[in-house]
Amino acid sequence: MPDWGWGCPCHSKNERGTTTCEVMTRARTRGSKARGLKQDHNTMSDDLKFQLRLTLSDEFAQVARNVPGDPSISTLTDILNRHDAVMKCQFDAFADYVSEAEANGIENFHLYEWTKKTIDDPAKKSKYTKSFALYVGGDDVYEKDKADALEAELKPLVGGPIVAKMFKYDTDPAHNPQPPRQT
Repeated sequence: MPDWGWGCPCHSKNERGTTTCEVMTRARTRGSKARGLKQDHNTMSDDLKFQLRLTLSDEFAQVARNVPGDPSISTLTDILNRHDAVMKCQFDAFADYVSEAEANGIENFHLYEWTKKTIDDPAKKSKYTKSFALYVGGDDVYEKDKADALEAELKPLVGGPIVAKMFKYDTDPAHNPQPPRQT
């Protein structure tokens, strides 16, 4: 399956049997350019969905990956719990995708090569082990009101000891990077 590529939060399927990649790909139009993240839009359609991602500090990223219930990150997890949200480490999602591809035949996983190179690259591993997609109510992308409410409550943590950065992505094709070219 084609994928939006750069920084995809997760290749695992949600309860509807689709992946974030598939959701983003369906929303994309052919030939659109990667323009990065836009924080706000005035012309959103009703079906536009959002996803928040956090970059955690080195110390707390390891805690979040290995012991997500640890009291040292309770200021973050308490907020997530109030919004029925959980974190998924992007590196772990990439590794899961590679494992699934290797178990089921890489010919059916169009981003296998790119994803495998990503998890094998030490610099990218360092980046993606600190990056976490937020799922709300089990969904990898969700309505604007849910994203906005969670974002508002998380903002005070950004720049603090746990959360270094926060990003909001949407399913508008004009705002999503294109997949890497296959050679």
